[in-house]
Amino acid sequence: MTRAGNIPKGRAVIRIADSAGRLGAWFAAALILAALTFAAIGSASADTTAEKAFNALYRVNAKIPESARTAGSLGTERRGHGVLIDSSGLIVTIGYLILEADEVWVTTGEGVDVDADIIAYDHGTGFGLVRTREPTTAEPLTLGDSDTLNVRAPVLAARSGGPEMARPAYVVSRREFAGYWEYLLESAIFTSPPINDWGGAALIGVDGSLLGIGSLLVGDALRGAQELPGNMFVPINLLKPILADLLSDGRSAETPRPWLGIYSQEIENAVVVTRVAQDGPADKAGVEPGDVLLAVSGQPIDGMADFYRKVWDLGEAGAEVPLMVLRDEEPMSFDLSSGDRYDWLRIRHPD
Repeated sequence: MTRAGNIPKGRAVIRIADSAGRLGAWFAAALILAALTFAAIGSASADTTAEKAFNALYRVNAKIPESARTAGSLGTERRGHGVLIDSSGLIVTIGYLILEADEVWVTTGEGVDVDADIIAYDHGTGFGLVRTREPTTAEPLTLGDSDTLNVRAPVLAARSGGPEMARPAYVVSRREFAGYWEYLLESAIFTSPPINDWGGAALIGVDGSLLGIGSLLVGDALRGAQELPGNMFVPINLLKPILADLLSDGRSAETPRPWLGIYSQEIENAVVVTRVAQDGPADKAGVEPGDVLLAVSGQPIDGMADFYRKVWDLGEAGAEVPLMVLRDEEPMSFDLSSGDRYDWLRIRHPD
């Protein structure tokens, strides 16, 4: 992993570690370009842009009850990051950090803990929103236009904790991403080199605007003959059309999609069930880990993304989903009564 040296507070110049050379000359050059681009904004404006960006980053802390559906898989104590996006203390983060939490607080760059309330969780995008209970003096980051972020664009991947927690990076891919938890993004942002402690990290453009929120560490940010590890960021433009709904209702007003409670993985071009959500539709119907998914409503499945689309095309949550699987080399058919994931989760709703 490329690491930055000690950076004076408020400075945008970032030293590129020697290990970047391992990624190839073209990639190292791109990282250097990223650092120079941030520095070249102009000395005064660069200082202002950098300081604003770092002050708007918060550590997000959450406690989740043992009874939560996600306690076993995601843990009962979660830590990540979030980004201040308005003057009321509204912070956007990655949703799994606060999912089913009953206590949330944020930590400022000065190390001060501030209680916060959960405002919303959106499974479709993966975003979560919290708001501080006390006013914040930091200036929020502007939401940028992630649709304009192309491959080879220089960016800054930044976490809470000051300038030393920021790393120059490079967009190496914009492509579809299918998550094993019935999750699909049409044009996720993949960057490299990777950062650790990525959950809720900010992806910042050269103009200082927020372009994405960190979600995952992946081994194939760049695919091809020579794969590169990196991070997947959720594009910030996905937040804009649902933000008003999230603020007023705690979730998107879009029609909920059918949810099956199937966790899967692609293995040698087959979609294999790795586990099922306890008491979820698949569990109740008898689907088991190890089943190979063959068809939805008689239509053959071609990968995880295709599986999700075929299920979602059947209607809204509650739709009947005819599913064919292969178990012990024998085909089996199930009729699943899909559900709404929000009804299954034990989410603490805002007062």
